[in-house]
Amino acid sequence: MAGVLSIVATPIGNLEDITLRALRVLREADVIAAEDTRRTIKLLNHYGIAKPLLSLHDHNERTRSPWLLERLARGERVALVSDAGTPTVSDPGVRLIAEAGRRGIKVEAVPGASAVLAALASSGLPADRFVFAGFPPRGSKDLTDWLEELKPESATVVFFEAPHRIKRTLARAAEIWGEREVSVGRELTKAFEELVKGPISDVLKHLGEPRGEYTVVVGGASRGARHVPALPPSSEVLQEFWRITECATMGRREALRQLAATYGSTPKQIYTLIEEAKKLGRKT
Repeated sequence: MAGVLSIVATPIGNLEDITLRALRVLREADVIAAEDTRRTIKLLNHYGIAKPLLSLHDHNERTRSPWLLERLARGERVALVSDAGTPTVSDPGVRLIAEAGRRGIKVEAVPGASAVLAALASSGLPADRFVFAGFPPRGSKDLTDWLEELKPESATVVFFEAPHRIKRTLARAAEIWGEREVSVGRELTKAFEELVKGPISDVLKHLGEPRGEYTVVVGGASRGARHVPALPPSSEVLQEFWRITECATMGRREALRQLAATYGSTPKQIYTLIEEAKKLGRKT
């Protein structure tokens, strides 16, 4: 009889945030597949659990999965854990779980702590519908495309971000999405937990020195965003652009940003209006 693959949620910070069922499953497992064995051993030692540990991460999941599947086929119990929270949520394990399902091996979820749900619940933003978007892309163009794709989303958006990229990502989000309400959680459930809420521009001012992993919750386009006024005719935007760049010591890029902030738009939209007005002017 085939064994059982248990997907076990572990604490995201506070070690008390683990269920009795999760502790039992870990004690009964024949082997524990962990994203980082150094992190998992601290949890196991805390609860006096001594079980064989095997690393399973993004770089070795393809080669390790067949060996674990063989053990499951022999009737053994395998517990899958990530560094923190629920496995497969921006963490490895999808390949192993999918193949176990195809082979008819029982897969069970052992729910528990989740940074996504913890941040969403404490944000004060609508939680009846939300989109989890994982980690934003690192490249500047890819980040812009990612934000543009999510811009019309009416549901609340939740994503993770690294400390050295959080300010850049929020600043770019403000340019593309406008001044939406946001809740930024740092080190959730840990000793230095911090929640900063408000319009994106205000949150950026009070974010402090970035450290730890961030979970960001942003209001959706129709429910969390502030009212966006209708844009004026392109000819008026062009005249205002000329006035700013000619009468003030301001470059083109800075002028686009100022107009975008004035009209509740994005620099890209303002640029498009200006180019349209120039084309119309040449035709007339």
